[in-house]
Amino acid sequence: MPSIAPDILHDTGKAIFQAAGASDEEAQIVMEHLVGANLAGHDSHGVILIPSYINRIKRGHIVPGAPLEIERESPTTAHLNGNWGFGYVVTTRAMEMAIAKAKTQNVAAITIHLQGHVGRLADYPLMAAKAGMIGMITCDSGRAPKSVVPFGGRVARLGTNP
Repeated sequence: MPSIAPDILHDTGKAIFQAAGASDEEAQIVMEHLVGANLAGHDSHGVILIPSYINRIKRGHIVPGAPLEIERESPTTAHLNGNWGFGYVVTTRAMEMAIAKAKTQNVAAITIHLQGHVGRLADYPLMAAKAGMIGMITCDSGRAPKSVVPFGGRVARLGTNP
């Protein structure tokens, strides 16, 4: 198996995403997460996903440059619409918002809908930890087919991920 330096992977992937319509900032954030997943030993959520994301962009399942909309907000909460932007970008911004709110209010909760794949979930609580806080994240399966019927339900509405 070839060994490629992380900075080369990062720069190559960033150029690929920019060629697909991502801004410099979006491509930077996505590649930080992808290369970071590889370096953490979570290869299934690393650079191997680049072709899948390019296909999702082509199908409109990821929208480079999508605006992040705050649909509802309070001092401790926010409900965001990612407009099918890169999940890495949307979730990074959401965690930054949660950290800022928690710094002034001691607690925060953010929900997001309509966003692309968020990748390795550990990245986001680690952002909180670096800010001296405790963070949690949960997610569903996005546009993927739903396979799990909620307790008491009749129709599959949940993905299989925990």
